[in-house]
This record gives sequence, structure tokens and C-alpha cells, in this order.
Amino acid sequence: MPVEFDFDDRVVLVTGAGGSLGSAVVKAFDDAGAQVCGADVVGPESEDFGLDPDRVCYHQGDFTDEGDVERVVDTVIDEHGRLDALCNVAGTWRGGDPLHETDEDTFDFLFDVNLKTMFLASKHALPHLQEAEGAIVSVSSRSSLEGGEGDGIYRASKAGVRRLTETVAEENRGTVRANAVMPSVIDTPMNREMMPDADHESWVDPADIADTVLALCSEATGVTSGAAVPVYGEA
Repeated sequence: MPVEFDFDDRVVLVTGAGGSLGSAVVKAFDDAGAQVCGADVVGPESEDFGLDPDRVCYHQGDFTDEGDVERVVDTVIDEHGRLDALCNVAGTWRGGDPLHETDEDTFDFLFDVNLKTMFLASKHALPHLQEAEGAIVSVSSRSSLEGGEGDGIYRASKAGVRRLTETVAEENRGTVRANAVMPSVIDTPMNREMMPDADHESWVDPADIADTVLALCSEATGVTSGAAVPVYGEA
């Protein structure tokens, strides 16, 4: 049975809005009536930008840079007067080498993009979310639950997302709900290109993950905070 959510008069900020998952989250909130503000390090002129900028209030910014994060959040508040939800979707994957062959730049890059963006966005959004008694949903990963070969730094950065989510939930109990989603392999053009021989039918559709993000920001999950929700599909 289809489920509909009403986000009229709600303001939502989505990081990583130009990617496959981010643009799906933007569409889900837009379809539900929210005023959606998207942010990404790349702009509409990039061939990797998958978002229709006409659907959202778009802000280009590097969310590994605190000054950029503060600027974007302040602009959202100046333009809309409030913030009801933050969706930390910005993230990426790197891997293929064992730990002893992984360079420091890869470590810094993955922790910056996957964890620092979530930390900075949450830090600057929280005062406004506390006023609105809003919600944060961040993207972790199924692989964060255990170690593995070749992508240990990625797994560690996504485990950090879960731990910071639990911290935000604990520090804001009764005021701001914070949860994470844990995808397995998301069905994106990039993943299909990287793994052409995989069973793509078992991968999870970004739109299905977006529906879960929507639910976690809604009153339907009003007693859920500090959770890491599996969104594995059949993978």
C-alpha cells in the first residue's frame, strides 16, 4: 500500500544533492511538498550533477570546509526562516588496496568526505533543528558493521557516521531525532560501471532509500532516534 507524507511548510537541507542518492532524496521531499535546499561541491554545469536545480533552492559549497558549511546553513535560514531536517548524503567510496598499501591521502579524503561533512553540517544545523524539533538522517553503510579486505578506511569512516549519529541522538534526546541508513550496494550508473558483471537486480534503488529517509524525518518515526536502519534490498 503506497504511503504518502506531507512536508508542507518544512525546510529540508540535503548534502550531496547532485549525486544519484542525493537527487533521489531531494525528489522525494519535493514530491512531499517540502521546501528543499540542496548542497553539493559540484554545480549544475558538471556532467556528474544529477539534480534538476529548478526543483530546489541550490547552494554550491564544499562541506569539508567549515566556512562554506556555515555560509550555506546561514543562507538557508536567511531565505526560509527555519530548518526542519538535515539529510547528510554527501559521501564516496575508495578502495582496492590492503591497509599497508593505502596512502595517507586516501585516509584523509574518505574521512573528510564521509565523516567530516556529516559532522560540520550537523554542527551548524543543530541550533536551528533544536528550535524546530527537527531530524537528522545520515548515510552510513552496511559494510561499516564489520572489517573487510581492500576498503577498511571507507568502512571505518562510515562506522564513524553511525557513532556520531548515536551521539547526536543522545545529546539531543527529546529535541532532535538523529538516525542513519545503511545501504549495501546502491544501483547507480557509477556502480554499474565499476561492477559490470554484478547482479544489478539485487541492488537497491536510490528512490527506495529516499523513501526510508523521508520516513525517518516524519512523525511516523517520532519515537525512533539513534538507530541505524538497514536498506539492503536483496544485495
